[in-house]
Amino acid sequence: MTTEMTSNQKDQSPLLEGRGVSKYFGGLAALHNVDFAIYPGEIMGLIGPNGSGKTTLFDCLSRVQQINTGEIHFKGQEISKKKPFQVAHMGLARTFQVFRVYRKLTVLENMLLSRQWRNESIFRQLRPSHPDTDQRARELLEFLTLDHLTYEQAGNLSGGQQRLLEIGMALMPDPELILLDEAASGVNPVLINTIKDRILHLSNEQGKTFLLIEHNMEFIGDLCSRVFVLNFGEKLAEGTPEDVMTNEDVIEAYFGS
Repeated sequence: MTTEMTSNQKDQSPLLEGRGVSKYFGGLAALHNVDFAIYPGEIMGLIGPNGSGKTTLFDCLSRVQQINTGEIHFKGQEISKKKPFQVAHMGLARTFQVFRVYRKLTVLENMLLSRQWRNESIFRQLRPSHPDTDQRARELLEFLTLDHLTYEQAGNLSGGQQRLLEIGMALMPDPELILLDEAASGVNPVLINTIKDRILHLSNEQGKTFLLIEHNMEFIGDLCSRVFVLNFGEKLAEGTPEDVMTNEDVIEAYFGS
């Protein structure tokens, strides 16, 4: 199932690039001098032990956190000083490690709320006054096998269904790059396969680009053409899933000497 970076992708400019990215909390370096590049249409994995800086990197890329030094470029533009809504409007979306759905709202209402409306109240956002938005939400729910739950409260969904809903919410603004934080965590094997299939379809058929934080190595191996590894906030290794998973430094970082 793995997608490989084509020669055309290698000739392209990176869709997202980090140069010397560092983030400090007091005297602690959560990220130190991290370089990376992700190309259009690629599915790239980001792995590392707990506390290695993976989610902090996602926070910096989505502008939830400010970096201390370095540069982040998205679609050729430097975004290190931009606000979260600005990079979202540029086409970058993300999910979070902990479910972030509106539990008391329906699945459809969650989808409608995730469309980016500026200067509108929550009540106007939920009004079905944008037929194209309503249609897109329903089409995505069908694509993600959630259409039978359209009017169900989101809090009643299983963990795997909530993961799929979060992916759908991230896809509502039609982003070019999606950052998925542990999409397979707590999900049963059947829905994991559904998530894999949908990610592959979005990459192969629609040209979407993904960066995945994941501890499920089978999930990473099935999807990713490249993987890079963080350890104590620094880049430890990069390569194919096979190369990374047999790298002695990576094995030691996960399991010790």
